[in-house]
Amino acid sequence: MQIDHIKELIQLLDQSSVHEMELETSDFKLSLKKETQTVVGAPVMQAQAMTPQVPAPQEETKVDDSTPSEATYRTINSPMVGTFYSRPAPDKPSFVNAGDRVEEGQVVCILEAMKLFNDVEAEISGEIVEILVNDGDLVEYGQPLFSVK
Repeated sequence: MQIDHIKELIQLLDQSSVHEMELETSDFKLSLKKETQTVVGAPVMQAQAMTPQVPAPQEETKVDDSTPSEATYRTINSPMVGTFYSRPAPDKPSFVNAGDRVEEGQVVCILEAMKLFNDVEAEISGEIVEILVNDGDLVEYGQPLFSVK
């Protein structure tokens, strides 16, 4: 079995509700298991992160009528649960910094999940106002990573 097939199996397991799988052929045996602690903690943290964001759109509308503030900033959100890395390698510069201009589709960070590194691309164009998480932080699905104006 090629490494690409194994990576695909890992991604399928990560995205499914299955917690464990085994595959055996005449040449090899593969056993994959999800860590239950990460899966159990994710919904609780996601619910807490979502709660403060619910009133934000109402406040944002009010603020737009008067003066611009942080409430008018848009965010680039995490597309998955994983570990946040702002640079491609420890000895390399960050993908983006506060004050940098980003374009839609530009890589802004990497998220690691189950030893797979996934590029996160900006869904919006604008100026990075603030990086909302630190290198090595565990982030949840939908969690804001960057403020953009």
